[in-house]
Amino acid sequence: MGTALAAAADAAGLDFSPAQKLLVVGVCALTAGAAHMALAVFNDGVRPFMLDFIHGRATRNATGAVSFGLSAGFVFGLGAPMALSTGVLNPWLLFLPTDVLGILAPRRWLAPLLGAAWGAVVVYGLGGANELAHGLPVDFLTAMRQMSTPILFLFALFPALAVTKQFGRLRGALTGAVTLGLVVLTMRVWPGVFAGAPAMAVGVLMLIGFAVAADVRTARASGTVAAEGAGGVGPSAEDPMASLFSSGAARLRRHLPLFMALGAGVCALAQMKVFGGGEATSFLIAKGQYAEAAQVDFYRVFGFLPLIATTALASGAYGIAGFTLVYPIGYLLPNPFVAAAVGALVFALEVLALSSIGGALGRLPSVRDCSEHLRAAIGDALGLAILFGSLMAANAMGGGLGILICGGLHLLNEAMGRPVVRMAAAPAAVLAGGVALNGLYWLGLFTPVAGGPA
Repeated sequence: MGTALAAAADAAGLDFSPAQKLLVVGVCALTAGAAHMALAVFNDGVRPFMLDFIHGRATRNATGAVSFGLSAGFVFGLGAPMALSTGVLNPWLLFLPTDVLGILAPRRWLAPLLGAAWGAVVVYGLGGANELAHGLPVDFLTAMRQMSTPILFLFALFPALAVTKQFGRLRGALTGAVTLGLVVLTMRVWPGVFAGAPAMAVGVLMLIGFAVAADVRTARASGTVAAEGAGGVGPSAEDPMASLFSSGAARLRRHLPLFMALGAGVCALAQMKVFGGGEATSFLIAKGQYAEAAQVDFYRVFGFLPLIATTALASGAYGIAGFTLVYPIGYLLPNPFVAAAVGALVFALEVLALSSIGGALGRLPSVRDCSEHLRAAIGDALGLAILFGSLMAANAMGGGLGILICGGLHLLNEAMGRPVVRMAAAPAAVLAGGVALNGLYWLGLFTPVAGGPA
């Protein structure tokens, strides 16, 4: 797997065609413009703060400072290392900076220019940085490809973790056993298929099945109680949250053409196979496994759809990638023109359906809660995978000294209260460790590991 990934990434090399460069620059300009207008941001943690900004209770600079604080670690600790090691762009590298630039831009016309400038830095600058890094005595970018195996295989466990968190040990153990059995079966019977794909499909279906069954039981019980106590209930007051949600949905619908353009751009970017929506997805796209990448990103939708829908309705600011359905759809479409048309349609349907989706989530509490458990499970699985993969990369480039430096930086980050967010700390430590090992080599204090990354 590592050899295939290395060959794929070497072939990609972050060398973009003129059309790909133009599209990246255009999408970054559009996303920065949307962020400036407080219509969409990529960072889910920033979206709740947009309500105060929209209503004038927070300044542009204050909101931009929040966005920068919540995004910087992911950009430099996760987005840039993942792009350099896989040869595939990702949303942390493209869209988190355009969130910050768009919000901070003092004029509407300046926001797209700043976004376009960032897109140009990415498509023209990463290739040079990639070549420079590969020419160093200690090639830490090639070493970082060691992360692919733990990320791809441990990611397959997230449905079992989510089931355990929400429905207990017995069902969690059952889901875990099914996951393991399907991974082994796939490796034996379908060696050309990503081994975690069938396991994730069945695991997510089991989680949703448990959640729907719980909601059906709750609805039946509440219906019985309501029937027994009917007759003395008066009219209820208007729900203030419903009023807020209605206002947010109406604000987004008024800017439907902008969202359709956004959906078209992001979907076309995914179709061009230079962009991956997640950690595991980036490695799969680097290997040319587009169907498996689509499957992985499709499952992530279930974890983030309720969060994106409720925060968008409450704040009046949508997600830059919407519900992220445009990622898996884009991977599978035949050309960027079809992808642009389909992406525009998907975003239009998402925005128009937001109110209905919010109402449905309110009536399905277990289904809504399972998304929170899915997000937590994805974070747990990827956190362990990225840490383990980063230590494998440290060992590949520097042996025990590499593990000492990179593991030590990670532990120091924990001891200091995580100035770099945990998910990004380990890849950032690998980059810093690679620089340190090259410095030691030039001082004559370190000899690169024999048989290490070439």
